[in-house]
Amino acid sequence: MIDWNQIENDALACVARTAADHEKAALVNTRKVLSAYSNHQVADYYLKPSTGYAYSDTGRDELDAIYADIFKTEAALVRSQFVSGTHALAVALLGVLKPGDEMIAATGEPYDTMQTIIGCPVRTPGSLVDLGVTYKQIPMTGDHPDIDGVLRAITPRTRLVHVQRSCGYSSVRKTLTVAEIGEIFAAVKKVRPDIICFVDNCYGEFIEEKEPTEVGADLMAGSLIKNLGGGLAPTGGYIVGRADLVEQASYRLTAPGLGGEMGATLGDTAREYYEGLFLAPHVVLQAVKTSIFAASVFQSLGFAVSPAPEEKRSDIIQTITLKTKENLCHFCEAIQANSPIDAHVRPIPSHLPGYQDEVIMAAGTFVQGASIELSADAPCREPYKVYLQGGLTFEHGQIAIMAAARQIMESLEK
Repeated sequence: MIDWNQIENDALACVARTAADHEKAALVNTRKVLSAYSNHQVADYYLKPSTGYAYSDTGRDELDAIYADIFKTEAALVRSQFVSGTHALAVALLGVLKPGDEMIAATGEPYDTMQTIIGCPVRTPGSLVDLGVTYKQIPMTGDHPDIDGVLRAITPRTRLVHVQRSCGYSSVRKTLTVAEIGEIFAAVKKVRPDIICFVDNCYGEFIEEKEPTEVGADLMAGSLIKNLGGGLAPTGGYIVGRADLVEQASYRLTAPGLGGEMGATLGDTAREYYEGLFLAPHVVLQAVKTSIFAASVFQSLGFAVSPAPEEKRSDIIQTITLKTKENLCHFCEAIQANSPIDAHVRPIPSHLPGYQDEVIMAAGTFVQGASIELSADAPCREPYKVYLQGGLTFEHGQIAIMAAARQIMESLEK
């Protein structure tokens, strides 16, 4: 007989023990945001919408400067016109890579939707490979990047080294810490200082006290409906880094010669971006606590989890190996049923653009697809790992995780 009260209490105790470092990071990152807002004299008129060409949109331009300040970079491009994190990543890569250039993935096979941007293993029209960019990927050795392998792969044509911070849908690797990313880039720069060091930072912002741009990343991109939007951003993405590289990316987003000088801030999005960024360190902390709680609960029930409950974290993702497709579906059904939006909807596996297998997703979110809100998704393939992320409030995460655990265990008892 499962003692559910004991499992829940043990998980709460684990969160209390483990979250201290993340609470410190949330405090440090909140200070960063407040300092940037003060430095750039954020005022009410920054939050107003613009229309048309949106020349001299102060709120838009100052938000770029604030992101550059927070990430300690020369420039930033923060726009609602990015339809997703994948789009921001694509704009960055397509902006700086030209036919004949070579890109090396230093962290093995990237996330499914990144594979379509690259055009490997399936050649996609308009992808990097389709446009004449050479691509190599260096498998990780266990949980660690094969830095020597990356260095051996560099050729005179190598233009960019790509690092995916999060584990993505990989069943064999873990998320990299900022320090580990710094080690890769230090080694690359020692061999070829001119190589662009690029980071896919999705799911990783504000987890640690530093960001990859502080340890050698020249260019970085991510989504605003993940960590940095704080649950308020309705859409959008960002690119930060060296000024020349951000400018090249901006020409890919709009048009050569126009770049970041244009792009209207419609409706109430300026307020949502500013307020969301202000809330983001705290909201990220809620998501991390939810992940720790989930890891403790499911590990106590005999399921493999990564990261382990008390392991150091560098993104908001918690993986749980649920062993069967049925368990996977039960988990997602329970998360959906305990969501604020569309709780009456039953998620089912289906094929989605950019993914190689059927995917099941639970996302009863206020912003469609916002993975800073509590959500879960998984490719329907062995070993049937579910990828849990988000949680605007820890209380919501606690309720939904316990419901998912009960639904799975009750189904196994039948």
